[in-house]
Amino acid sequence: MIFSDIKHTYKDIFSSYDHPSLEKHIEKIVELDAYWPYSSTFFCVTNTQDLAFEYISKNMTSCLGIDKMQMQLAGMRYFWSRIHPDDIEPWLKALNKLMEFTLNEIPEKKRKRMSYTWNFRFKNADEHYVNIIQNTTPLELDVNMKPIIGLAHYTVMDPKIKLDITATAKLLNENDEYETKYFNNFSKKLLSDVVSNRERDVIRLLVLNYSSKAIAKKLNISHNTVDTHRRNILKKFNLSSTGELIGILKMNNAII
Repeated sequence: MIFSDIKHTYKDIFSSYDHPSLEKHIEKIVELDAYWPYSSTFFCVTNTQDLAFEYISKNMTSCLGIDKMQMQLAGMRYFWSRIHPDDIEPWLKALNKLMEFTLNEIPEKKRKRMSYTWNFRFKNADEHYVNIIQNTTPLELDVNMKPIIGLAHYTVMDPKIKLDITATAKLLNENDEYETKYFNNFSKKLLSDVVSNRERDVIRLLVLNYSSKAIAKKLNISHNTVDTHRRNILKKFNLSSTGELIGILKMNNAII
C-alpha cells in the first residue's frame, strides 16, 4: 500500500470537524513524564486530525533509538513509514473496525471510558523490526463524539514473539473494571513456526492455570519434561517468567 493510500484511509477513519484544545492535557502529561522511569514502554499524545504527535515521552528514544524531535517534527507520516509493509493493511483495517464499533455500539457518554489496543511491527533505529503493542485512551472527542485525540502507550517487545495483528476495545465500567467489548484477529499468523505442537499444548494449559504436575498428568509426560518445555518456551520468547508469557497470551488469545 502506497503512502497516499495510507493517509487517505487513516484520515477517513478519524475524519472530524473540530480541533479540541490540548493545552491542559499536555501540561499534565509533561509533568508526569518527568517522573516516569525508563522502561520498555513510552507514551505519546496523538492528534489524528493533524496527523501529529502533540507530545512524545522521553522513553521513546531509549525504546527505539529514534530521535524524539525527529519523530515529533515529522509526525505520523514518519511513524507510518516504519511500520512493517505486511502489517499496514491489517493495521488500518483494525483501526477502521474499532472506530465503526465505537460509533455504532458505544453510547456517546461512555466513549471517554474506552481503551483500545492493537499491535504491529515497527522498524527501530537499528533497522530491525520489533513488536509494538499500542494502547490508546481517548482524551478528546469531536462534536460528533468521535475519539480523535488520545493518550497512547506503546510497549516494545522482542521480534521473535510472533503476534497476530489483533484489535481490542475495552470499557471501564461503573466498578472501574475493564470489560472487553470487542476483539478481532486481522492476520493469519500463528505460533506454529516458533513453538512445537507439544510446547503449544503446554502453553494452552499454562494459560488455564494448570501446574506443571497437572500438565504432566494431562499430557502423559514427566514433570521434568514439562519444566524443560517451559524453559524452552521462555527462551524462544525472550521472556523471564511464565507470568509474562501468560499475560501476553491472555491479551492475544488468538495466537494459541
